Amino acid sequence: MDGFEQNEGIILMAATNLPDILDPALTRPGRFDRHIVVPNPDVRGRQEILELYLEDKPLADDVDIKAIARGTPGFNGADLANLVNVAAIKAAVEGAEKLTAAQLEFAKDRIIMGTERKSMFITEESKKLTAYHESGHAIVAFNTDGAHPIHKATIMPRGSALGMVTQLPSQDETSISKKQLLARLDVCMGGRVAEELIFGEEYITTGASSDLQTATELAQYMVSTCGMSNAIGPVYIKERPGSEMQSRIDAEVVKLLREAYDRVKQLLKKHEKALHALANALLEYETLTADEIKHILNPYQEDQLLEQQEELALT
Repeated sequence: MDGFEQNEGIILMAATNLPDILDPALTRPGRFDRHIVVPNPDVRGRQEILELYLEDKPLADDVDIKAIARGTPGFNGADLANLVNVAAIKAAVEGAEKLTAAQLEFAKDRIIMGTERKSMFITEESKKLTAYHESGHAIVAFNTDGAHPIHKATIMPRGSALGMVTQLPSQDETSISKKQLLARLDVCMGGRVAEELIFGEEYITTGASSDLQTATELAQYMVSTCGMSNAIGPVYIKERPGSEMQSRIDAEVVKLLREAYDRVKQLLKKHEKALHALANALLEYETLTADEIKHILNPYQEDQLLEQQEELALT
């Protein structure tokens, strides 16, 4: 490296996940001045990585590597290696001679949603509340333009959560629109609003704390980093703004969150029958796939469409 000692013919390489915090003395010309960005693989890259990790594994006829690659956006090479390893362990435990699509799906769910805690005791009251909470998230995602498609909904405890709705983008994302970010805010609010509508304001729970944290951080990102606030303007705000600017940012964040809350409250009131139907299905089956959720909700979507057509005809 220039500035330390003359060593011709030697190339020094280093890697970091946090390039923004490196000392400028390290990255000036003559030192680490050649930067190679290694992003997460796209769908073609994920397919090639999966083919590499699966080439020495016996595969059942129902395994579609392209489908797995499309269904794992955001996964890096380590995630994909872990997916194959978890699926192989599952196959070994089951005594299967070949790796099946179901075992690979099990591995994907375990990575995305965490390990099932089947031994955990949950009261019927808590289970019911969780079912409505997760149904709220799912119905908002299902009915909000710009929201990611639902992957699965479950009230089976996984990791530290009593239940969850997981979403996966339909394709690799290179940039995210304001419409999509607002949809994410709405989905975050779905659980808390469902609790309030069904059980009453006095019976809302701490279950929405992580949702509210995610929504607040997202709103702050929209206002401070992306310039998506009319009141603040298209400005990038440094980490420690002045007190006046911080007050304006806080006001805009609260405004975004309250607007999302109001939108979701109106939406869930409109789809209350669907909310009950989906919650009851979760109570019965505990885990529902995207296709199963669509099958439950589609009749209510058709009823809503008929009601709207009748209202238009009357006016």
